[in-house]
Amino acid sequence: MGMKLLIVDDDFINRKLLQTILKKNTQVSEVFEVENGVQALNFIETNHDVDLILLDIMMPVLDGVGFLNIFRADMASSHIPVIVLSTDDSRKSEVFDSGANDFLRKPVKEEELFNKISQWSNA
Repeated sequence: MGMKLLIVDDDFINRKLLQTILKKNTQVSEVFEVENGVQALNFIETNHDVDLILLDIMMPVLDGVGFLNIFRADMASSHIPVIVLSTDDSRKSEVFDSGANDFLRKPVKEEELFNKISQWSNA
């Protein structure tokens, strides 16, 4: 049975690019997508079988750091690994302090993403 991933990114093109890349990965069975941290929290609250979250930092409504702070503190499913995807390295320590498990720089390279998915699927 494959992994279920949640993409959290306000940029439609980024979400579709990730979807296209992830369809090539045999470890991934389903990919869901939402546009911001609030939608992500709501989705996870009703879908407890998400195996991995790919999270953007800069989003309206609730950004990635805000999502991490709430998710790690309040959610029963907060054990789910979160990989932050960002063009901004300057907030890297902030996202790790907020509970991110890993970090990838955008634009995401397919091989790097697949390596991270493999790493966290076995964690």
